[in-house]
Amino acid sequence: MHGPIESIRFSGLGAGPALIVLGAVHGNEICGPNAIRRAIAACRSGELLIRRGDVTFVPVANPKAYLQNTREGDRNLNRDLREKPYPADYEDRIGNRLCSLLRQHDVLLDIHSFKSPGVPFTFFGPENNRGELEAFRHADAEGALAACLGTTIAIHGWLENYARLLAVRERIGFPCTSIAEGWGTTEYIRFSGGYGVTLECGLHDDPVSAEVGYSAIVNTLAHLGLTDGPAPALRPQTVIHMVDVIVCEQAGDRLEGRWKTGDAVAAGDLVARRANGEAVRAARPGFIIFPNANPKPGEGICHLGVASDRRI
Repeated sequence: MHGPIESIRFSGLGAGPALIVLGAVHGNEICGPNAIRRAIAACRSGELLIRRGDVTFVPVANPKAYLQNTREGDRNLNRDLREKPYPADYEDRIGNRLCSLLRQHDVLLDIHSFKSPGVPFTFFGPENNRGELEAFRHADAEGALAACLGTTIAIHGWLENYARLLAVRERIGFPCTSIAEGWGTTEYIRFSGGYGVTLECGLHDDPVSAEVGYSAIVNTLAHLGLTDGPAPALRPQTVIHMVDVIVCEQAGDRLEGRWKTGDAVAAGDLVARRANGEAVRAARPGFIIFPNANPKPGEGICHLGVASDRRI
């Protein structure tokens, strides 16, 4: 057994929203814990003075993975995140606690990092809709939150693209699984009536990543009115809509080139190559998202996006 999950809450004396900030949902992404612990110290000293609403900090959401310095404990906590009366593994048990915490809050900032070179970026959710995949009613507020974090790239369309990944996996012989496999922290808080964004701060071990995370926390507190800090400066955003995924169908399928999330591609650009040598090219102009240099069969080699017509 591992744990417990530590959460630290500061409550202002005025009315305001309830924010939760998560770190180390993936245990080897240390920028979140480092940024959050700095924010906790600043709140305790009064450097960050919480005047309204509530903020709950969870520096380490996945203690087992964090202590191991691995992405996962038993499995990826940010997949299939929902309450399970009969938990089957460590992440199921952690997930039950996290879901309970998320339901108590209005807004989520989930701080992550990545393993390959690239610039920080933000994931946000769908437009307002009453559909079955991800019904939502806080698109404007969530977009405004994404815009204030300090990144220059914002991406949406995760869950619909994950459905495409599952369809390809089923076609090539993997067991059929529910779209719930694509649910993470932000999907759960949207399901619960709130809204939230995922911030990807940079390389796992780069100290700059923790600086990006801390600045985003400060900006979020000011943006939501929990502190009296100045309104965050808004930077021009490249907004990308995820529309496709290239899946590793067999061992030997691989990425071609040193792509980074946000890199532009032209129609016809070589993106990947199958084990038999067949070239996989971009069907249209767009962007690379989550390139995977060492994909396993059934995993995405990369996701593809196009310029979005949404503005945040």
